[in-house]
Amino acid sequence: MSGIGPVEPGEDTYHHPAVPLAGATPARARLTVPARHRRKAVLAVAATLTTGVCVYALNAPAPPPAPPPPWPSQVVGFSYAGAAPKGGHTGAFTFGVSITTEPGRRVTVDALTQPSAALAVSTEPSTPFTVPAGESRDVVVTVYVLDCGEVPRNAGLPFLEVTLRNERAVQKQSRILGGGYPEDLGAAVQKACARPAP
Repeated sequence: MSGIGPVEPGEDTYHHPAVPLAGATPARARLTVPARHRRKAVLAVAATLTTGVCVYALNAPAPPPAPPPPWPSQVVGFSYAGAAPKGGHTGAFTFGVSITTEPGRRVTVDALTQPSAALAVSTEPSTPFTVPAGESRDVVVTVYVLDCGEVPRNAGLPFLEVTLRNERAVQKQSRILGGGYPEDLGAAVQKACARPAP
């Protein structure tokens, strides 16, 4: 080469055909896996997944136990239904009580009494009786004055002692009936004890 001028490219400067190296395998041949190996690989993956699921199922925590049912006093309500027509017994006060329960929770009333020994109580229907779940039951209660000298003339009158039972427990508690019950019962006691003793 002589003279001054641009340098010219030599042979094969721009064109380089891919020449496989000695002993190299074509790309397509490298990706081809025999069918028997594919089946073995799929089976191995499936076995691994199955084992993992089984191990998780055996070691998974148990679900928490269901909460216990509520106490009977939590699902029952008492309301005063007013004085009932007078019965034939002197010195007695008859009135109605409506007892309701929450849906899905029945309650049995085992006893319904007064806290004072000077008063006796009877019910219709007689105890024990059950109030079905989500329903209301009307009960007629009669309070008898047994001893005017001992009958309470104070805030003890509004209470009714009730014994309630459901699938969880038996509870005894005092219930205060509103709606004019204390005044009606107090007036009935006053009237019964104002009469001369037979």
